[in-house]
Amino acid sequence: MIAHLPALQVIIPLVSAPLCALLPAGRAVWLAAMTASWLAFLIAVLLLDRVLAHGPISYLMGGWPVPWGIEYRVDALNAFVLLIVAAIGAVVITFGREIVERRIRLPESKQSWFYTAYMLCLTGLLGITITGDAFNVFVFLEISSLSSYVLISIGRDRRALTAAYQYLIMGTIGATFILIGIGLLYVMTGTLNMGDLAARIPAVADTRTIHAAFAFLTVGVCLKLALFPLHLWLPNAYAYAPSVVTAFLAATATKVAIYVLLRFFFTIFGATFSFETMELDRVLLPLALVGIFSASVVAIFQDNVKRMLAYSSVAQIGYMILGISLVSVTGLTASISHLFNHALMKGALFMALGCVSFRVGAAKLERMAGVGRTMPWTMGAFVIGGLSLIGVPLTAGFVSKWYLVVGALEKGWWPVAVLVLITSLLAVIYVWRVVEVAYFKPAPAGQVVREAPLALLIPTWALALANLYFGLDTSLNVGVARRAAEMLLGVGP
Repeated sequence: MIAHLPALQVIIPLVSAPLCALLPAGRAVWLAAMTASWLAFLIAVLLLDRVLAHGPISYLMGGWPVPWGIEYRVDALNAFVLLIVAAIGAVVITFGREIVERRIRLPESKQSWFYTAYMLCLTGLLGITITGDAFNVFVFLEISSLSSYVLISIGRDRRALTAAYQYLIMGTIGATFILIGIGLLYVMTGTLNMGDLAARIPAVADTRTIHAAFAFLTVGVCLKLALFPLHLWLPNAYAYAPSVVTAFLAATATKVAIYVLLRFFFTIFGATFSFETMELDRVLLPLALVGIFSASVVAIFQDNVKRMLAYSSVAQIGYMILGISLVSVTGLTASISHLFNHALMKGALFMALGCVSFRVGAAKLERMAGVGRTMPWTMGAFVIGGLSLIGVPLTAGFVSKWYLVVGALEKGWWPVAVLVLITSLLAVIYVWRVVEVAYFKPAPAGQVVREAPLALLIPTWALALANLYFGLDTSLNVGVARRAAEMLLGVGP
């Protein structure tokens, strides 16, 4: 069974999806989805442990050798991303039962379909991460995208339908660009296996077809990861989706897209071709810097807290792209560790907002007046997530921002380091707006708000405490990230 862990990583959530559709709505279908999610998390832990102990794992589907068959290949980078996706998937589905029962626009008899779509989305994200076949990246991307459109559209606010449609259009354009890029690579190399592509591309790297493939993949992946200015689908999608969906997608989907960018431009094309021949950093660096600053400023003026955090996510994506643009071990370590840290902080923040919405009916700033006193545990988790988002020492968010600043200074780019510090101060402003309203403004007359149920608080606090733990013990988030960075740049042992 241990030998088949890479296949089981995808098969278990995939098989659970139709099972959820067949089960009646209620506790049974939630238990089925939660069991599959936690099994996926356990498999991700075992895979990461085996990769760290014994090196990369190659799993040939059906025993067909490369490049004829499909290979699942697990190394330090995607084992780390598998852990992130599976962990968030398990925690969020544990959190989600009461939210699904009360806060989605589906009749009770149809709620099983929510869990089906959720498991399909999880399957797609895990599949993108584990596959060693470029075309299968597209296949799993479509599985995750189509299910995420459904998940977003079932928010109680009817604007969720418009947000899902906008995401569908932008996501389809991005996926089409990715498919065209993969097709052009296949035309020039005759293979779709990532390792085989990496070996064959240097012989044809000077052709216009490869350059066009590189351009299509760059635009398509940047659309999927919501890099400024290709981020316009993201704020509405996060703001109007159900809280459980927002927490899941915010903590996983864009992280997987960042992984795809790393895999294509460091493993398949190679760092030399991507950043010296094609000079990708000259495109990514200014977009990342503008995105960090502009999205942070826009976040300050939002009255919908979910929308505020959505713009914050655009800024955080900019931090990750900035680290990649440094093209150094320290910069990549910052980016990869921030994948992990940002998943923890945004998961905790959006789940805390889910608790608030569960009690007050909305995540708008004016509706949160006084909830710091009536919902102390919920807002305590929000404050911890906010401190990590700002990058306060002893939180996970501080660790990756520290490495980002160090990476910029190693390059001699002190203005970039200063911008990172300034935008962290902007995060103080929009986090403080929520804290001020929640703790220092009186609750509306006659409003009685109780603390969120334990079923919501326990998963929320699990992620909140993880922000503190991984701010103190960095052996996982930084240790594995550095190993992955050295592998991508070819400087590891």
